[in-house]
Amino acid sequence: MTMLDLEKFLPYRLNRIASTVSREFRTVYGPHHDLTIPEWRVLATLGQFEQMGAREIGLHSSMHKTKVSRAVRALEDRRWLRRRGSEEDRRVEILTLTTAGRRAYEDIVPRAVAFEKNLLRSIGPDADKLLLLLSKLEGSLNPSQYSD
Repeated sequence: MTMLDLEKFLPYRLNRIASTVSREFRTVYGPHHDLTIPEWRVLATLGQFEQMGAREIGLHSSMHKTKVSRAVRALEDRRWLRRRGSEEDRRVEILTLTTAGRRAYEDIVPRAVAFEKNLLRSIGPDADKLLLLLSKLEGSLNPSQYSD
């Protein structure tokens, strides 16, 4: 039987790197706004796209529907997002940020951009190559097939 060398196995390495970066990035928004990683992902997705259903947020962010649901509920409890029924499909609720949610998002974005710049700077001159290769890798995969 073939054994995997996990330290060299690309899916394992990518998962570890993503988890580490995500935890480190939480230092950007966690202490200031007391957000969990899923809450940040929902906030960021709605900050970018302005309105979206929970299912689409899950697909976009590769989060399981229960994580999205809990994050939506927590943000709604904080009055950072609101729900409204979809005119096209009564089973779907459209989520949008409230003024308070938008303010939190706008407070975090400059820090998020600075975090990314520092991360890319730490990679050095190969950062642009890495971003290109990540785009190629993403393009070669079906995101919904690999979501958690």
